[in-house]
Amino acid sequence: MFDSKVIHVNDENFVSEVLLSAKPVLVDFWAEWCGPCKRLGPTIEELSNEISTVKVCKLNVDDARETAMKYNVMSIPTVIFFKNGEIVAQEVGLQGKAHYLEIIQKL
Repeated sequence: MFDSKVIHVNDENFVSEVLLSAKPVLVDFWAEWCGPCKRLGPTIEELSNEISTVKVCKLNVDDARETAMKYNVMSIPTVIFFKNGEIVAQEVGLQGKAHYLEIIQKL
C-alpha cells in the first residue's frame, strides 16, 4: 500500500487548505455511510498519488457540516474543483477516473 497524499479538510482548515491554495484543489465531499462514496475512495486516492498539479482533499460532510452547507452539497459524493478560491467545476454522483482527469486537464 502506498502513502496517501489526500489531505483531510474540515470546517477549521478548509480556507487555508482549499481556498488559499496556490494550486487547484479537488475536494471530495463524502460520508462513511455512503456506498458510492466508498466506491469513489480508491479513485480519489489514485488521483492524489498520480497528479501533482492538483491538491486532492476529502471532506467528511458529517464532520464539516458548515462547509458542506456553504457549498450546497445536497447529494454525495460531490466533487468540487476550486481554483484561486473559486469553484470552477462540480460533479455530483459517482464518476469514473477518466472523467475527473478530463476536468483536471482543463484547470
